Amino acid sequence: MTITETDLIKTVSIDDVPANRRRGGDIRTILSPATVGATSGFLGTLRLEPGEVVTEHWHPYSEEFLFCVQGAITLRLNGVQRPLRANEGVLIPIGVRHRLINEGPQSAFLVFQLAPLAPAPHLGHVDTEPLPQEVPR
Repeated sequence: MTITETDLIKTVSIDDVPANRRRGGDIRTILSPATVGATSGFLGTLRLEPGEVVTEHWHPYSEEFLFCVQGAITLRLNGVQRPLRANEGVLIPIGVRHRLINEGPQSAFLVFQLAPLAPAPHLGHVDTEPLPQEVPR
């Protein structure tokens, strides 16, 4: 059997990557340089339960595409709040501070994509408020 180029294209499940709860919520970076060798950006998911937040931060190198698949959140962009409901998306430009809050009664599920990549992973986010305390699950 001959291995072709398409045989080397990896499929990654949401269950294949651990949750990152550092900034709040259940963030999973699914398609990235680490998981599939991406060179231009990365894609992931976010689940926010009622009352959960993703703390305010901004990206010095990347714009963020954010799409709400289920539920609704309040998105704060440079201090201005706006709703983001199921089947709605928003482009967050480079340098715009943003915070996500689930003020509703149901879980919210979102998909995000950031590009281009920062020169190094630790340079990709600038936190502007204290990070939440890790809650054991």
